[in-house]
Amino acid sequence: MNQQTIIIAYTISNIVGLLFLLAAVKKPKLARLMFLLLFGWACWFNYTTAHQQPEVYMMYGESSIRLYNSFIQGWFKDHITLFVSAIAIGQGLIAIGMLLKGMWVNLSCIGVIIFLAGIAPFGVNSAFPFSLIVGAAAYFIIRNDDKRYLWK
Repeated sequence: MNQQTIIIAYTISNIVGLLFLLAAVKKPKLARLMFLLLFGWACWFNYTTAHQQPEVYMMYGESSIRLYNSFIQGWFKDHITLFVSAIAIGQGLIAIGMLLKGMWVNLSCIGVIIFLAGIAPFGVNSAFPFSLIVGAAAYFIIRNDDKRYLWK
């Protein structure tokens, strides 16, 4: 990707992150639907990509902190499909949890926060500070949502 495309994608990602935060504060059910769509798509995308083009994930080491880059250039390089498939399954579980009620919503939000905190060190490749903004949105869902089924 050229520099202009990266800047546009980065900007759009962070605007979307702010929309997640606004929804979580004002309309937490809408934010849960947004998380369902985001993490459902991420589950499909990461699982499919990990099985068809696992080498794509090597680029994440380029802009990450040294510890993450060392991990990616080391163990991860030989286990991309396994590792990313496990992440994709977790993303799918987060999506499903957003549909449900009670503790499942809370667990999904905690999963979102942990996942997004985990990708923050990837820097530009994770559209930082997107992960912090959207992690805050998950926190506001925990605080503001009635924890009923999404469709109620």
